[in-house]
Amino acid sequence: MPREAEPSINQRDFVFSAVQQGIRVDGRTPLQARQIAICFGNELGWVECSLGKTRVIAQVTATVTRPSPERPFEGILLITTEFSPMASSAYETGRPSEEEVTISRMLEKTIRRSEALDREALCILTGKKVWALRLTLHFLSDEGDLLDCASVAAITALRHFRKPDVEVVGDEVTIFSPEERAPVPLSLHHQPMCVSFAFLGPANVLVVDPTHLEEQLANGTMSISLNAQREICVLQKAGGVALPADEVMRAVNIAVFRVRELSDIVSRALEEDSKTRVIEVR
Repeated sequence: MPREAEPSINQRDFVFSAVQQGIRVDGRTPLQARQIAICFGNELGWVECSLGKTRVIAQVTATVTRPSPERPFEGILLITTEFSPMASSAYETGRPSEEEVTISRMLEKTIRRSEALDREALCILTGKKVWALRLTLHFLSDEGDLLDCASVAAITALRHFRKPDVEVVGDEVTIFSPEERAPVPLSLHHQPMCVSFAFLGPANVLVVDPTHLEEQLANGTMSISLNAQREICVLQKAGGVALPADEVMRAVNIAVFRVRELSDIVSRALEEDSKTRVIEVR
């Protein structure tokens, strides 16, 4: 597989010159994010999220299994990521790149370790049966900011998914089909999402939602995962550029506004999909 081409000096100079004047190559201002689009599949828990030309599919599935002996009251959430070579020539099957590992770890910290999902609500029979959820993320196209796109897709898929209703009588467990009883939504403690930044040019101009080219040219990047209540889950900074505290706080404030905006977009998309499904059932 051919290696990804490095940006030319002319590209670098053009991007730096433009951002210094308050505009980016795609016409956005430094703090303007690309338009996000959310599409739902026929199955509950299947979501495709597009951020500009960056595309990620998230899918949630559930099975019944035994809980771990250390946590008999909790269900299981497993997050897996699949980077397709179609997304970018930088990705190779079976050989995760440094970027793939970084994105996977950030999603793990943002969703699972922040306790976004109430795993105790996945318990069916203590110590014997629990729901095991698998959240799979397929990265289809990398035009920059894969992490933000994936985090929105993941949270939307968890909110969209419904698990079968269950009845427990003694040690006997009955799992009802969707035709017998309406499936039950997952219980979420909070809904954290990621907001990523890049620092461009000699002046380290802060830009939100960087494109793939901007990520390649950046002096450094920073990703913040937080929820709409201003609670920060993870703050991750990469690159050698040094940042004063006030610049970090500025990025946090921008991220708060962005996450609230994304939460509203996700809620509206879920509401529209819910109305459509009700109409189809009728």
